Amino acid sequence: MLPVSSHILLICITIILNKIHANELTFELPDNAKECFHDKLKTGSKFVLEYQVVTGGNYDVDLELKSPSGKILYQETKKQYDQIEKKVEEDGVYQFCFSNEFSTFTHKIIYIDWKVDGDPEHEITHPGPRVAEGALTMIESKINKIHENLEQSIDYQTHHRLREATGRARAEDLQERVQIWSLGQFGLIIIVAIGTVLLLRSFFTDRRTSSNVAWNR
Repeated sequence: MLPVSSHILLICITIILNKIHANELTFELPDNAKECFHDKLKTGSKFVLEYQVVTGGNYDVDLELKSPSGKILYQETKKQYDQIEKKVEEDGVYQFCFSNEFSTFTHKIIYIDWKVDGDPEHEITHPGPRVAEGALTMIESKINKIHENLEQSIDYQTHHRLREATGRARAEDLQERVQIWSLGQFGLIIIVAIGTVLLLRSFFTDRRTSSNVAWNR
């Protein structure tokens, strides 16, 4: 039989790992395309959907969130970032769809963070050993605090990486535009220089021809 300390450690690990069901995903959304995700939820739970366009075009996307009965819970067009928090009011499969159908040639990289809290189907239950109620309450409060701090740290690091990726993408896009603009300016300078040389040569050629005609007379 495991000692009480091992049982307590097992409970702590279970609490940390199974506190909230969360899914993070980064995917590519092609131009003129639509991508949908589904999740089965139960009444009484709540969910949080956070999304951000990391790269592509004007960094915008359309999003539509529907309930199992087809009711539109959220609908936004051409948005870069948002966070939706909702309480589940009916059982069934919820659907949220990202659309890039308004874009004809640019694809998008999109990050989503889907969290569900309070739904037993999204948690891994474990019977666990019997521990003194007072000790368990104290341990749970400590572990909950640790879990909250870890969640905040993970969220901060994730958003920091997203900002870094978005900033890098914008910088690379700006660099490419500057290079194209510079090449265009360089080509224009070359064309103007060649045109100026040809124009000056035509002036001297006309003057020399006029002098020869006058001398022959």
